[in-house]
Amino acid sequence: MGKVVVALDPPPRVEPEGWVRERVNHLCELVSSFKVGLPLVLRTGVIRLRELFSVCSKPLIADLKLADIGDIMSYVVEVLADAGVSAVISHAFVGRRGALDVLITKSEELGVKPILVVSMSHQGSTEFIDKHLSEFVNIALELRVWGVVAPATRREVISSVRELAGSELRIFSPGIGAQGAEPGSAICSGADYEIVGRAVTSSPNPKEALEKIIYEQERRVRECRS
Repeated sequence: MGKVVVALDPPPRVEPEGWVRERVNHLCELVSSFKVGLPLVLRTGVIRLRELFSVCSKPLIADLKLADIGDIMSYVVEVLADAGVSAVISHAFVGRRGALDVLITKSEELGVKPILVVSMSHQGSTEFIDKHLSEFVNIALELRVWGVVAPATRREVISSVRELAGSELRIFSPGIGAQGAEPGSAICSGADYEIVGRAVTSSPNPKEALEKIIYEQERRVRECRS
């Protein structure tokens, strides 16, 4: 079984609930977890998430990239927890005091696993976010969050995060497929999970596409670890 998180972001001109159900039904047995973001949540509402994913017992990650004061982020996490979400992605740049410390406390109370963005897969991340990479990783370590996001498109960033974090943090790496990173490349650089979206979800046969990605991921990991 590969270590793949599938991002379910329905494109604008499709009926979102049917689109999601079809992919959840076909992919559930293959994924480590599913990830949903604003494109889905804005169109269906948070209240629909539990029903949409009821046929699959795999964890559901809400990627809303929260970036607000602690109380507001805590309110959002409460709503997401009621919808059956297992983990929530937030930005590290809002800082600890009055923001992430409040969020993490509430997440722990609710049994929701916090994940912090320490770098992103687009080039603009180098302009501001990446300049504080070590600080963001240290915040994640101090707050004992469950995981961090670091891009598969820049393997040197993953390696830096792994060096800073040791084995204390799970690294989730987006950018496999449509953004150019090859399956297995992020894991070989130190990631725990690779996130793939359009390369699977836009395929005429999503299950077959995911099986190919998992095969390539496992092949590459075997090679880099041999």
